[in-house]
Amino acid sequence: MSPNTLSHRPESNAEGPRRYAMISTLPPTACGLATFGAALSRSLATRPGVRMDGIRVIDSAEMAEPTISRSMNWFIDREDSLDEVIECSSAYDGVFIQHEYGIFGPNDGSAIVDLLEHISVPSITTLHTVPLHPSPNQRHLLEAVVDRSSFSVTMTKSARSRLVEMYDVDASKVACIPHGASIPSGAAYIEPTPYKLLTWGLIGPGKGIEHVIEAIALLVDAYPEIEYVVAGATHPKVLAREGEKYRDGLIDLAERLGVSDHVVFDPHYRTLDELDALVLDSELVVLPYDSPDQITSGVLVDAVTAGKPVLATDFPHARELSRGGAVRVVPRRTALELARGMDHILGSRSTRTFMRQAARRLAPQHSWPNVARSYTRLMRSAGSRQSRQFAS
Repeated sequence: MSPNTLSHRPESNAEGPRRYAMISTLPPTACGLATFGAALSRSLATRPGVRMDGIRVIDSAEMAEPTISRSMNWFIDREDSLDEVIECSSAYDGVFIQHEYGIFGPNDGSAIVDLLEHISVPSITTLHTVPLHPSPNQRHLLEAVVDRSSFSVTMTKSARSRLVEMYDVDASKVACIPHGASIPSGAAYIEPTPYKLLTWGLIGPGKGIEHVIEAIALLVDAYPEIEYVVAGATHPKVLAREGEKYRDGLIDLAERLGVSDHVVFDPHYRTLDELDALVLDSELVVLPYDSPDQITSGVLVDAVTAGKPVLATDFPHARELSRGGAVRVVPRRTALELARGMDHILGSRSTRTFMRQAARRLAPQHSWPNVARSYTRLMRSAGSRQSRQFAS
């Protein structure tokens, strides 16, 4: 098989199982979109009468990587590959597409509009970003994606509200389906290590980790056993652009503030079971993101589903989940407010118990089986709508 062509085309399926394709970045690409696309594909494949394939969107830097089993490759640097994807996709019963700016080639990923324009089968597009202050091109692209998709999906109510209120879109074509959780709920409660705080995920500027380190310096006298674990590798795109500059700066900051013994940088890859154990051993998960534009956070969903108290800066997804008490929200980019939030939670067992109970009440809506069920129902609705349009 040529490394820059689609590996196979499915036969048209008039009867039997429904065959769908996932168009997204997919593993081994290291990004949240790839993780989400793979998890949703696996969950959809467990639904009765559903078969899944993947069309993996990758760039030329990854061309040497091995092909995923039962997966096709779309290299976004090839102009002629778009026609191949359109031809291949049209042989399925429907396609699920993950949208993030820049994934579908240059110009903010504008190739997705051509893709959606020419796909003849129902399409469900999950929107991972709805900018609060979009550029003119970003606004145009997002409106075009919603217009050309059978349905679009946001993963939070706040994202749907922003999309419907700020963009020129048809609200009847926008559904809200929660983000699935990679860490299973219902695990037996184990007593975490006292005063152990955790932030995990791909690391890079904008994560706000420096503010947590500064907050640790404010709390270390009151909590001499406090430990802050930063688990995760540097984001591949950040690493390619500037190396370990951000991580090295964080290490230097901890040393300057005299808390290097209380801050642990763990860049190692963890299996899901190992990540589960790390989260369960932590007393508090801290999400100190700088951006007010974070409409969806898979780490937040995983932490809540694991029953962990969460301290987060003020971004829409955190604010939405805070209403039930599982998440405490503080202003962004302020070590003092983070320190106050940590003190409030670490200093009160009853507060932590209340937050754990609130988190577990949220867990069922984020289970991947429930998420996949919602997507398959939406795809059936898309198919029915398209059939009515053809009949008329």
